[in-house]
Amino acid sequence: MKYINSLICFWRNNFSHINNNPSQISQTDTESRMSSHLLLALLTFINILNFVDRQLIASFANDIKPDLDLNNFQYSLLTGFSFILFYSIMGLFVGTLADRLHRPRLLAFGLGLWSLLTAFSGMARSFTAMLIPRMLIGVGESVATPTSLSILSDRYNKAELGLVSAIYYLGVPLGIAASLLIAGYIGPLIGWRTCFLLIGGVGVVIALFLLFLPETPRMGLSSSSQNIEKMPFKEIISNILKLIRQYSSLRYVIIAGVMFHVLLGAAAFEQLWLVQERGFEKSDILVKSGWIAVFAGILGNLSGGILGDIWQKKTNSGRPMFLFWAFLILLPIGLMYRLADPNTPIFWVGMFFAYFQLGLVYGPSFSTVQELSPPRYKATLIAFYILTMNLIGLGVGGTLAGIMADVLVNNNVAEPYTVTLIVFSVVASSSIPLLYLSGKRFFVDRVNLLNSLNK
Repeated sequence: MKYINSLICFWRNNFSHINNNPSQISQTDTESRMSSHLLLALLTFINILNFVDRQLIASFANDIKPDLDLNNFQYSLLTGFSFILFYSIMGLFVGTLADRLHRPRLLAFGLGLWSLLTAFSGMARSFTAMLIPRMLIGVGESVATPTSLSILSDRYNKAELGLVSAIYYLGVPLGIAASLLIAGYIGPLIGWRTCFLLIGGVGVVIALFLLFLPETPRMGLSSSSQNIEKMPFKEIISNILKLIRQYSSLRYVIIAGVMFHVLLGAAAFEQLWLVQERGFEKSDILVKSGWIAVFAGILGNLSGGILGDIWQKKTNSGRPMFLFWAFLILLPIGLMYRLADPNTPIFWVGMFFAYFQLGLVYGPSFSTVQELSPPRYKATLIAFYILTMNLIGLGVGGTLAGIMADVLVNNNVAEPYTVTLIVFSVVASSSIPLLYLSGKRFFVDRVNLLNSLNK
């Protein structure tokens, strides 16, 4: 018990002063900056756990698919639509809650829920037994990003949001990488079921400590703007849709994110492709791809955050224009990766840049959404962006990839996973012109938003 009390004291000592009045928080104050960085590290670690839990089925695909006797469509439902449907819809609702409720406690609830259900998933013996907890895991995980980014946007100034978002979104590549490494190193020793139980247990413990984390003061809100707390949910959504129609830069970056995530939905078949069509031994390629994901993901996230911020400061276009040029180079490399011989350097270069691109996108895109969001709708608009990316991109994209793979298998097409992944890479390339349009329009929309807030 004394160790628990010590940890609680550490929590309060490092974060208690964030309850101060917002006017008293100075960006030059060392103590305040340190607490902001600690908070960012904590939320990033929780996001890593989020993506470890989410990625576990895909990482253990070559074990779970035969163990539960799944076809490609059923597998795609577990990694995609069943999880994403609840995740996305609840995420929009949670976004409004994050604009109203005590955010650390809301985050504790979400983390505890998804961690318990991850542990229960390890007990599944059939498709249905795995499907039910996967759907409900989406409810818990929907809390994480809207709540965390809402908190962080109140701790850092707008010029830093690209880098802050990129650091937070290290959770994506690091979570995916950690999941691959767990499957590669620990999976052969204790099996996939025990791995699910252990990861779930870690999340439950962290959720308990989140209950003691104080709320961060909400910045940029006048008393009149806090009317959202009394606003009906239907009216909030109506206003969000109005903002998306009004600001074309916001609209285009959201649609671009959706199209890129169509490819990520299909990427749930990555490990099946590597083992069944490229001839790798499953544990060996899990470890290799896991370590590549670590380094490429970190480099991609930091590059996206830092270079996106620099681009926006030094040019007359927004961060999406930086992504436009990056995607113009990286998507063709991704196509070569799918066609390359695994014994050639281009294969491993392609794998590196695939994970690099995954990390690159989040900092610039999420900071663009945040900067084009009125303060009172910040978490809700982030949640809407997540909803569209995941429900349409990951959910529909992943399910269509599963259906396509089954059709190709039933028609005896050689290398069905290769064909599927190439088709979805081509679809994802439609994000390129959308990013160009978003970046070109960003500053005009930003000025219009600021003018509307000052009226």
